[in-house]
Amino acid sequence: MKPDQATDKKRKRAPSKRSLATRERVLDAAELVFAHRGFDGATIRDIAAEAGEPIGTIHHHGGGKEALFQQAVARRAETLSRARLQSLEQAKGSGTLSLNGILDAFMRPFFALSEEEPGWRNYARLVAFVSVDDRWREISGQCFDPTATIFIEEILLQLPHASRQQVAESFVFSVSAMLALLTSKNRIGDLGAGGSTEQDQLAHLVRFCAAGFAS
Repeated sequence: MKPDQATDKKRKRAPSKRSLATRERVLDAAELVFAHRGFDGATIRDIAAEAGEPIGTIHHHGGGKEALFQQAVARRAETLSRARLQSLEQAKGSGTLSLNGILDAFMRPFFALSEEEPGWRNYARLVAFVSVDDRWREISGQCFDPTATIFIEEILLQLPHASRQQVAESFVFSVSAMLALLTSKNRIGDLGAGGSTEQDQLAHLVRFCAAGFAS
C-alpha cells in the first residue's frame, strides 16, 4: 500500500467508542454551561472543567466557542423535530385534527423528552437563547424553522380567515410561553399557585395558546 493510500485510510477510519463518548461528554458539558451562563458568559475553560477534560480536548471535539455552541444546539434538534412530526401524524390519524391537537403535538414531545432525560431542560434554555438573539438566526433557521413551518401550515388550515403574519406571530408567542414553562419549572409555585402538575400546566398552556390563535 502506498503511503498516501495509508494516510487516506487512516483519515476515513470511524471514530472509536472512546472518542465518541468523549465528544458526548464535551457536548453535555457545553450544553450545561451555555444553558446557565449564556454564550457570552461561558468560557472554554468552564466547559473543560465541567467535562473533566483538558482544554485541548474541548477544542479537538468542538472547535472554538461559537462552533461548540452551534453543535450543542444542533445535536438534539433532529430528535425533537422527529418526535414532533410523529406526534402530529398520530394526531392526524386519531380523527379530526384540531387547533389544540396541533399545538399539543408541537409542545408535548419537548416535555416528554425532558422527563426522560434531564439534559433536555438545559437544551430548552439553549433554544430560548437562540430564539431571541439575532446572532443565531441561521442555526435557528436550519434546526427549527422547517418543522415550525409544517405546523404553521397545519394551523393555517384550521384558521382560514387568519393571515400568515397573524399565525406566525401567534406561533412565536406560543413557543416563548412553552420555553418559559420548560425553563422555569417552579415559577408558578413561587407565585403562590402550586398544586398543579406539569402535565396540568402543559394542558392549560395548550388551551391558552389555542385561544390566542382563535382570537
